[in-house]
Amino acid sequence: MKKIFLFTILVIFIPFILIINKELPISLKNKYGIKSNKIIRVKRVNKNKIEEVPLEEYVIGVVSGEMPASFSIEALKAQAVASRSYVLTKTVNNKKDYDVVDTTSNQVYLDDEDKKEKWKTSYDANLKKVTEAVKSTTGEVLIYNNEIVDAMFFSTSNGYTEDSVDVFNSNVPYLKSVSSKWDEIESPAFLSEVSVTKTEFLHNLGIKEDYINIGNINKTNTGRVKTIKINNKNYDASEIRKAFNLKSTSFNIEVNNDKVKFSVKGFGHGVGMSQYGANGMAKESYKYK
Repeated sequence: MKKIFLFTILVIFIPFILIINKELPISLKNKYGIKSNKIIRVKRVNKNKIEEVPLEEYVIGVVSGEMPASFSIEALKAQAVASRSYVLTKTVNNKKDYDVVDTTSNQVYLDDEDKKEKWKTSYDANLKKVTEAVKSTTGEVLIYNNEIVDAMFFSTSNGYTEDSVDVFNSNVPYLKSVSSKWDEIESPAFLSEVSVTKTEFLHNLGIKEDYINIGNINKTNTGRVKTIKINNKNYDASEIRKAFNLKSTSFNIEVNNDKVKFSVKGFGHGVGMSQYGANGMAKESYKYK
């Protein structure tokens, strides 16, 4: 009898099936090329080369790069399942000479040299903990409608995760907005501020007028900015975030004489699993499933 665990993610309230690698249907194994020696082709951006890394070794490198090793083991396990699922979706119908890059454009991946540089004297203890989290979930992926999910994640929510349609204009049924109450307590990045001069503000947005007029601000149901009108021109929130290096698009803007201040909540695009939210759940004894 197949050993398949059906569960509902407690934050998301969407049905998933967690399936062990060896128990995946043959059709999925074939589609995703899943086998005991599955290789991930990783483009190392700074090293300007492509490395071939066994899947589970790759997941150890990603959990090491994407989540603090100080996090609870159950949060690290959740990250392992998400990262494994994510990378497998990138290997399907891929005509490039690599599957993923080792930066936030896909998932941050650290090789052994990178881990030693990052962790220094904590290398042995951290590697042991991360490896335990990954090995205890070996081969586990998230399935929705008989497909491995595009398991997105980010650092810190503003109290709610975001609906994918409001961020990426794609209506994905398992990437819906839900409450994530833990982030405010857990994350040092929950609140941040950025202040610039009026001159910097106008210059960064390519505005030639010598005044600032903030018009309509269109927000999502979670309070993230979608568009904002400045001097009769509409800007996407992502443009504003990039121009001023804001941690997220969940911001308020205040113009006071020669200063413009952004008050920001959260860190990241907001879609999928909040990592600090996951750690908060783990501290309350939630398991990774």
